[in-house]
Amino acid sequence: MTELEKINAGLPGCFDDEEMVKLKEQAMINCNIYNNIAESDYQAQYDHLKKMLGSVGEKVWIAKTFNCDRGKNIFIGDNFIGNFNITILDIREVHIGNNVMIGPNTLITTVGHPITPKGRREHISLASPVYIGNDVWIGGNCSILPGVKIGNNVVVAAGAVVTKDVPDNSLVGGVPAKIIRQIENDIK
Repeated sequence: MTELEKINAGLPGCFDDEEMVKLKEQAMINCNIYNNIAESDYQAQYDHLKKMLGSVGEKVWIAKTFNCDRGKNIFIGDNFIGNFNITILDIREVHIGNNVMIGPNTLITTVGHPITPKGRREHISLASPVYIGNDVWIGGNCSILPGVKIGNNVVVAAGAVVTKDVPDNSLVGGVPAKIIRQIENDIK
């Protein structure tokens, strides 16, 4: 298996493999193009997102500066707002539902590294997809870690670090994020 095939299969793989580096370089080029489109040219921004990401629904906007690892592993539904300085490390897939808002300086990452020095010296990556449901609001300065599934109608409080799955109709916060309370779903 190639290093990319290993990562895509959920196995450890080397992140500085030539194929993986080329994918990251292309993503950086695409992000640079996106981040240099005029602030008021929403149509050009949307058109570029449709080219650089895996899929993009209707009414999708991401503020500058936006960074990602691949782009093609990001799938966004309808009516999405991503605020300033969002980073999505999409070594694996990131699925974002409809009616989602993400606050500034938020990190969504599908990738981690070994806790042993040997694994880190070998530039090993471990990656798991992230799923974000419908009607989710992720506050500013949050981190969503690999393998997390966030349900529908969820609010992630500012500054939270989400390390585990979040059930539907929940408000979570803290480091690591914990359920604070259930929230009403008023759009059934």
